[in-house]
Amino acid sequence: MTYDKALSLMHEYTQSDALRKHMYAVEAAMRAYARKFGDDEEKWAVVAILHDFDYEKFPDAPDHPLKGSEILKEQGYSEEIRRAILGHASYTNVPRDTRLATTLFACDELCGFISAAAVIRPNKITDLEVSSVKKKLKDKAFAKNVSREDIQQGIAELGIPLDEHIGFVIEAMKGVAERLGLSA
Repeated sequence: MTYDKALSLMHEYTQSDALRKHMYAVEAAMRAYARKFGDDEEKWAVVAILHDFDYEKFPDAPDHPLKGSEILKEQGYSEEIRRAILGHASYTNVPRDTRLATTLFACDELCGFISAAAVIRPNKITDLEVSSVKKKLKDKAFAKNVSREDIQQGIAELGIPLDEHIGFVIEAMKGVAERLGLSA
């Protein structure tokens, strides 16, 4: 399946601009990691752009992402892509046993958190630093719906140090700041 088909499917199921922007942010991080790891950038972008495509229609666990996975199967998406997406929700108990799956999990919540940290700044993501994100992570009242536990677990599973991972994701998101509504 191509990126364009995945994007079309995501737009068909997702009307929320905020949710679309979240998937674009995860896409940016996943593309950057695919390049870093020498993997298939388009496949990683497809996984990112579809990981929450079903959330508006099926927001409750375990419907999201299980029902979405059924839709993707009907559309002809591979087992590898569907397993990576299923694994981003820990409650599915689908093991994250590929680099694709662990990277999606490591980027998902962090992208949401970085977006929240950037949107309140005068220069948005332009001058966002790792130290600012780490400081906000300690503030439990800030972006309280973002799971700090999932962020920590994702970093541990990915095997990249906290500062390096946060910095890498910030830089990836800066590259699409306008698309994310985070340009100064």
